[in-house]
Formats: sequence, C-alpha cells, structure tokens
Amino acid sequence: MQIKVIENRKKYYALSCVVIGLGVLFMVINMFRGQGAFSKDIQFTGGSLIQVDVKQNFSNDIKDDIQKIATEVTGHTNISITSAGDTGVIITMPQTDTDVRTKLFETIKEKYNLEDTDLAKDVDVSASISKEIKSGAIKAVIVGAILILIYITFRFKDYRFGTSAVVALLHDVMIMLAAYAIFRVPLNNSFIAAMLTIVGYSINDTIVVFDRIRENKVKKGLKDHDGAPIELVDDSVNQTVGRSISTSVTTLIMVVLLFILGTESVKEFAFPLIIGVLAGTYSSIFIASPLWYDLTHFGAKKSTRAKKVNKKKA
Repeated sequence: MQIKVIENRKKYYALSCVVIGLGVLFMVINMFRGQGAFSKDIQFTGGSLIQVDVKQNFSNDIKDDIQKIATEVTGHTNISITSAGDTGVIITMPQTDTDVRTKLFETIKEKYNLEDTDLAKDVDVSASISKEIKSGAIKAVIVGAILILIYITFRFKDYRFGTSAVVALLHDVMIMLAAYAIFRVPLNNSFIAAMLTIVGYSINDTIVVFDRIRENKVKKGLKDHDGAPIELVDDSVNQTVGRSISTSVTTLIMVVLLFILGTESVKEFAFPLIIGVLAGTYSSIFIASPLWYDLTHFGAKKSTRAKKVNKKKA
C-alpha cells in the first residue's frame, strides 16, 4: 500500500494542530481552575519530602491509606505518594513545617508499627532548584535545535532540510507538553530527561527519510532550486516507512513494559517516552518531509517571480 503523504499533508498538519490546540485548551482550563497550566512535581515547585519504610510491599491500598493520613494531618490536598523500592514510600507535599511533618510520621509509624529508624528521609526542597531545572531544560532545547539546524543544513547542503527537521522536533515537544496538560502528569526531572531523549530519537528517524529523499533527488537529476515533485517525497517516505515503524514498535514494546511493570519513578520516565516515540515517528513520516516539500515549492515560486521581474527590467 502506497502512502500518499503529500496529497494528504494538510490533514496531517491539521491533526497535529488539533492535538496541540487541545493541549493549549486544557492548559487554559487548568489555569482558570487555579491548578496551573501543568501539574508540577516538588522538583519544580519546591516543598517537603518524607520517605518512610512501611515494611510492606507497596500497593494501591497502602498508597490510599497514606494519602488519606497525609491529607488529614497536613491539610494539603495536592500530595503525591510514590514507591521507593519494594517497601519504601515517598510523600511529597507543599512546604510544610517540621512539626507537622513529625506528626505525619508519628501517625504513619503508629499505623504500621514502625521504628524511628524507618524514617529514611525528611527534607525541604528549595524552589530555586526548580528555576535552574527549567532554565537548563529550555536552554538545552534551544541550543540543541540550533545545533541540529546547523548540522543538517551543512550535511544536506540545504537549509530547508534543517528548518523542516527543527520544526518537526518542536512539534514533538509540543505534543508531549499537550499530553502532560491533558492527563495532568506531574512535570519533573523525568520529563526533561525523556524530552531530550526523544529529540535525539526523532531527529535520527527524520534524517533517515531525508537521506532517501536526497538519494532519489540525485537519481532524478533535480536541482536545489527546483520544486520537489510529489512522487519524490512519496516514494522516499514509502521506501523508509517500514524501517521507521519497525524501529518504533521495537522501542515501544520495551517502554510500554517498563510503564506497566516498573515502579512509579520508572513509569514517570516511561510515559513521556511513549508519547515522544509516537509523536517522533509521526512527525518524521507525516510532518518533516511534507514541510520540506512545501519549502522547496515556496523557494521555487520566489525564484520564478524574481526571473520574471528581471526579464521585465531587461
């Protein structure tokens, strides 16, 4: 079956715009509700953290019990309960006084017959750390996008390849942000690590398609200023789509297993990877190549208009 990428490119653009627009809508709704555009983990907002060894395997029942206790003792409703190993429990909450945290541990200690030594960690996390994390993530994406633009432009000797690849990468990041806004998954270090991982994964997939376009372009004897024919892009995508999908499916199998079987911290890393792999595969096939096609035709039209103007002047 031949995929008609160029013929249906506006539909693919529209689908991406709908998903991103839905994410923006949820951000606005969340802000009006006073919950913030995104749900943020303690690493982004600052707060307090307690880690307790409850001497029992972590389960949903234990999670619900500790959630209820923590809410009653602290008065906070936005408390996160996650596992740490087999029997460890991490409780993250907004900034809380030491006395209240002590009372919280004493309540948990009484319920599960614990010792004082079972309190593994009791710390405050400074909000200044979150600023450094966010600043570093933004800088990493910007610098990475610029370097990728320079590298691909130099490698393919065509700025339109670089521009299309960078726009596709930004598309993947925005899809991931939309998923986080819609599903209210807390932003944390795992998100940043996954986002940067997906940027590298997606660009590799895109370069494979671009390489095939370049090879077919040389075979057809096309020049850089010519608008790319539809069959050039469609043939190139169809020749590489099997490889792209096979690679993505193989990756997804392992990441989905991590999400299903892993601990809470592993799931927090696996979720954005799943979204990113899907978005990256989609953009490599249905966004990057059509964008390059449109840019070549835009450039060809400008070149034709310039020639007509020069002829009139002559």
